[in-house]
Amino acid sequence: MEIGITAGEIWHYLEKKGTVSIHALYRDIPREREIILMSIGWLAREGHVVLEKDKAFLDYKVWLRKE
Repeated sequence: MEIGITAGEIWHYLEKKGTVSIHALYRDIPREREIILMSIGWLAREGHVVLEKDKAFLDYKVWLRKE
């Protein structure tokens, strides 16, 4: 249940912020790192977000997929 709630928080965060780093999600969403990662995975599996490796910052960028 916590994963689903966190996925919703991430969704709303991305609607507001656009493209962000995974680090920004860790910083701005008050959940455990593992829960954030599982929630991103759920959103990605459902096709709601896009993840892209950002080699310059050794991080991943994430954003909502536009329908």
